[in-house]
Amino acid sequence: MSPAGVTIATVAESVLVAAVGALAGVIGHVAISPLIGLIPFRGEALGFAAVVLPPLQTVIVVAAVLALAATSAVIGLRRVVISPLGVRTRTDVPPVHWIRAVIAAGAIAIAFVLIKVFPSVGGLLMTIVILAGLFAAALAVLNLVGPWVLKVSAGRQLRRAERPERLLAARIVLDSPKAAWRQVGGIAMASFMAVFAGTGVALLNMMSTADAAASDIALADDIRTGLIITLIGSFLMVAASVGVNQASDVLDQRDLHRSLHHLGMPIETVDRARRRAIMSPLLVTAIGSALVAAVLVFPLVGIALITAPLSLMTIAAVVSVGIGVVWATTWATRPLLQRSFQTV
Repeated sequence: MSPAGVTIATVAESVLVAAVGALAGVIGHVAISPLIGLIPFRGEALGFAAVVLPPLQTVIVVAAVLALAATSAVIGLRRVVISPLGVRTRTDVPPVHWIRAVIAAGAIAIAFVLIKVFPSVGGLLMTIVILAGLFAAALAVLNLVGPWVLKVSAGRQLRRAERPERLLAARIVLDSPKAAWRQVGGIAMASFMAVFAGTGVALLNMMSTADAAASDIALADDIRTGLIITLIGSFLMVAASVGVNQASDVLDQRDLHRSLHHLGMPIETVDRARRRAIMSPLLVTAIGSALVAAVLVFPLVGIALITAPLSLMTIAAVVSVGIGVVWATTWATRPLLQRSFQTV
């Protein structure tokens, strides 16, 4: 097959798989919309009509998913060499430079100053827009610095590794820090939002004890509900991403598993290594993202609300649930690894 034929076949396969997933997503969306419609906002349930997407928007979403799948396939083919001698993957890994950390630190410092200064000089609407933009920029900065942080963390673990699974896990992360970040990057947003949820709960409790207006308490309830929905969606996406990536890694690394099996390495060691290659970056990501969010929230609410018992309990509960979901997902792919070992 010619290089163009390989490209067309790859893109077509990706689009077909995405189409099946999009169709399943549309069916699932319609099926669970009545349940989501029961969520209360402004004192009453949202309702089915307010949740389900109109047909035109549904078609646009499906088309966007297919376009994204095709684009991802084309970008992925940049790492593939297609020649008359065969098809192979490039082995060079894009470097992750320390300059990412410098840029991230500078951006967070600027955001901290703006968050502290702007609410006192700008109008309410403009302040809300600016703050939302700053928090979105902070999340983008986390995506920029995340791979570098995972690289540094894995390098330290590699130097201190005393067991085979620790050595393998560190090597897996160092082989591609960006790929490791893609698997756990979703937890960065979840942990980031957990700090807002925690401070929101503490603020709501303060408002209730201070006999605040009913409208203010209702607004705080709606904000908390929105944060909880965002967190649940984030955890589900992270779990799905980790599960898909783990399954694909097991299938793609069958030759490696065969070699390790012939060398006498038991399946338990390989399983612990791949699970550690997920959970260790996950912990670093969750803690780091929560700390960045706390730094940015501090100028708005102060340290008292951030460290309030309700706030800390909410943050800990949210992060623990997210980590637990991902941990369960890594166990769900263990049967696939077992079958991989049984076929060697």
